[in-house]
Amino acid sequence: MKVPLLDLVAQYKQIQAEIDEAVQRVFATQYFIMGPEVNALEQAVAAYSSCTHACGVSSGTDALLIALMNEGIGVGDEVITTPYTFFATAGSIARTGAKPVFVDIDPETFNLCPDQIEARITPQTRAIMVVHLYGLMADMDPVMALAQKHNLIVIEDAAQAIGAEYSGRRAGSIGDYGCFSFFPSKNLGGAGDGGMVVLQDAAKADKLFSMRNHGMNPKYYHRFIGGNFRLDALQAAVIGVKLKHLDAWTQARQRNASQYDQLIAEAGLLDKGVIRPWRPKGGDGCGCRHIINQYVLRVPDRDALREHLTHAGIGTEIYYPVPLHLQECFAYLDYQAGDFPESERAAKETVALPVYPELTQEQAAYVVNSIAAFYN
Repeated sequence: MKVPLLDLVAQYKQIQAEIDEAVQRVFATQYFIMGPEVNALEQAVAAYSSCTHACGVSSGTDALLIALMNEGIGVGDEVITTPYTFFATAGSIARTGAKPVFVDIDPETFNLCPDQIEARITPQTRAIMVVHLYGLMADMDPVMALAQKHNLIVIEDAAQAIGAEYSGRRAGSIGDYGCFSFFPSKNLGGAGDGGMVVLQDAAKADKLFSMRNHGMNPKYYHRFIGGNFRLDALQAAVIGVKLKHLDAWTQARQRNASQYDQLIAEAGLLDKGVIRPWRPKGGDGCGCRHIINQYVLRVPDRDALREHLTHAGIGTEIYYPVPLHLQECFAYLDYQAGDFPESERAAKETVALPVYPELTQEQAAYVVNSIAAFYN
């Protein structure tokens, strides 16, 4: 049996007619940059995320970058974040000239550990960039309390977490800015790059709309130096179609994750040292909604297991094999191996399994049986 890590073709076949109609609608108008498709998606994503404003941008990376630029964060400033995340998180900070300051993760959730933040705050600290990893929101209440205490901006890197909830509040709606990615592999993915910034503050939103178009408002008049961060109308049209299906896809991911949880327990893999993804006590009833962007296990002999699964025709991935503090490009920050032990341990022990909505029960059982065969 073949089980790919992700099957976007299966998803497309379900909604092909809707996607094709949306694309043809854009071609018929020849309105490719900004316009009604982008406006409609912004309104829909803002409402979905319980926010009053949304600004479509060119990628999830640019969403992070423009949020930092909107606050004037740059040379001489520091931004606290996690080293266990996709490169864009710290990369966007460094691109402004600011300094990424890392804090280790909670070993159960893989998200930034709030208890370690305050010790890293200095007079140069301007913001905290929290990552909601794998579809699970970080512990936001203590983060927001620290931000209020020290007058810091909070940017939610919610690239993997659109629709996730913490204490009943949607990802992106708690901090000053929420940043989404519409990369094709995301739960809500486009037909290329795309992103969105959601927020509650009207003044910040007004500046953000100007910043994404070279700081221009009105046309040819520039109050700020922004960038070309515009979202294409074609992407907006495709994403707008998919947004209508997102909750159903999330429910399917959650079912697949629950099936994995049960199968792994029944196979005796917990006794072999396999650790399933963390679940909040009380489940969704506690106001926590995990959208299962990835289903990530901690396992013994991770690399050998992954090779075994590859031979069995099962796609897997390692998110992320090298924490950011050990990346060559961040050597100037003078971090060393051992500085963030939980991030380093996660990088060596975790593996992501296929969990896309179209995964069948038979495929999930095959994956778990293949893992059991390796350890037995």
